[in-house]
Amino acid sequence: MNTLETLFATIEARKTADPDSSWTAKLLAKGPEKAAEKFGEEAVEAIIAAVKNDRENLVYESADVLYHLLVMLAARDVTLSEVLAELERRQGTSGIAEKAAR
Repeated sequence: MNTLETLFATIEARKTADPDSSWTAKLLAKGPEKAAEKFGEEAVEAIIAAVKNDRENLVYESADVLYHLLVMLAARDVTLSEVLAELERRQGTSGIAEKAAR
C-alpha cells in the first residue's frame, strides 16, 4: 500500500470516529459541501504558492490539497481506487484526444 492509499484508508476509518477527537472526522461530519470548500481553499493556496514560485510552500500546500481531495472523495463515497482506475484508463491517451472524446 502506498502513502495515498494508507491516507485514504485512515480517512475512511475516521468516518465513524468522534469529531471531537479527529480533524478528519470533524470535517466529514460537516458534510460533503464543507469538504469540497476546504479542498478549494487548499487548491487556491497551492496556486498562490506556485505563482509566487515559493517551492517550499508549494510542497506543503500540495500535501494539503491531496489530503483534502481524499477527504472530499470519501465524503461522497468515491474511492481512491475508482480515481486511480480512471487515471489508468486514460494512460497512453493524448490529453487532446481525451478532451475531444468528452
